[in-house]
Amino acid sequence: MKKSFLLIVMSLLIIPAIDAQDGWRYLFNGKDLKGWEQLNGKAKYYVKDSMLVGETVMNSPNSFLCTKEHFGNFILEFDVLLEPSFNSGVQIRSESTKKYMNGRVHGYQIEIDPSPRRWTGGIYDEARRGWLYNLERNPKGKAAFLMGYWNHFRVEAIGNSIRTWVNGVQCANLADDMTSSGFIGLQVHSIGNHKEMAGKKIYWKNMRIMTGNLEAHRLKPDPDVPVINYLKNQLSEEEKAEGWKLLWDGETTKGWRGAKLDHFPAHGWVIKDGILTVQASNGREGGGGGDIITDKTYRNFILEVDFKFTKGANSGIKYFVDPALNKGSGSAIGCEFQILDDKNHPDAKRGTNGNRTLASLYDLIPAQAATTQLQGYAKRSSMGWYRARIVVRGCHVEHWINNIKVVEYNRCGQMWRAMVARSKYHVWPHFGEAKEGHILLQDHGYEVSFKNIKILELNNCFNE
Repeated sequence: MKKSFLLIVMSLLIIPAIDAQDGWRYLFNGKDLKGWEQLNGKAKYYVKDSMLVGETVMNSPNSFLCTKEHFGNFILEFDVLLEPSFNSGVQIRSESTKKYMNGRVHGYQIEIDPSPRRWTGGIYDEARRGWLYNLERNPKGKAAFLMGYWNHFRVEAIGNSIRTWVNGVQCANLADDMTSSGFIGLQVHSIGNHKEMAGKKIYWKNMRIMTGNLEAHRLKPDPDVPVINYLKNQLSEEEKAEGWKLLWDGETTKGWRGAKLDHFPAHGWVIKDGILTVQASNGREGGGGGDIITDKTYRNFILEVDFKFTKGANSGIKYFVDPALNKGSGSAIGCEFQILDDKNHPDAKRGTNGNRTLASLYDLIPAQAATTQLQGYAKRSSMGWYRARIVVRGCHVEHWINNIKVVEYNRCGQMWRAMVARSKYHVWPHFGEAKEGHILLQDHGYEVSFKNIKILELNNCFNE
């Protein structure tokens, strides 16, 4: 295996370097590490055969070889060859300051990932928010990286847009504005004390950057690659073109009312700094301001909501809500994307097989990702925030959390009705089968916050 890998390396070295073109300049001169500095870890970095090489060492944190120069808007290209079983990445718009974790490198990382999850070209926020753009919604991107061969990367970081390509296949399309400039860094990942991983190498070459006239050189984005947007209560231009609408404007109560009122609740809900928060009221369902629902009803749609909960909290995002079904105490009735602190709220252990845990279809279907590894990422918050995504196409419904699918079901037919008959919803005839309904944010007596609430209404859906 080792001899075969070395043969691949040497054979590919005969490929001529890309000629410099107008607007491009090289970050690595092919001779030495001039213009670069090493931060954090103790991995080895050196030049060999006109390649920049990173090599793992034991008992070292993540290492980064970083440009001394900082870059804001740019197009970056580079080639990478990775030895087996080794994870790496390239930092962009990244920083290292004493004020943040005593100099810990942090910022956007373009992932190089040979693992079975295949998220190469995804975007990870190193030492900060974690995964911003995994590739679970981009199967074409998952197939782009070729292990054991040189792989060509392209990164376009322009304004609040970051797009990536691997071997000509678009992998990520991120809208985010947390950091506008910083250095570029080459990561050698920590291997802990695993002796068998020591001496693993990653090779870089043809590293070039363009910082001017960028719009003229941008590639056309693949329409099948979704934009994932973290701009606060703001739609990206692509989302606007697709037809997305903000369900909450980030400032007012426009478009919402109490589930059992003809107006927005006078108390119990607070708007501050672009965040909508339901206040705690001793854990009583509807005991504060009560649930709130959209003025409009929705039929086929994709709904996205960012949410954050306090310790021990319980809440939910409901859809196909008919506020007339329950005019008494308690919450309005509808299908529910569960919001729950699984570790600290007893409801996580109730129900059946975990069907009351975070992101589950409450009391009906437990949230379960395709693999154990994905399940871990699905339930991991980003600075306390989670992203719910609910997809409804006729009878077909999906729950996603943090861009990982965890629930998929058909809400029509005998199997659905049999499942409902075994749940707390058996008292509501034809539960979950409504053609349309309101969207609801639940007041369950705990403090829970929401932002980035938006919807895309769909047409021509099947199984209606």
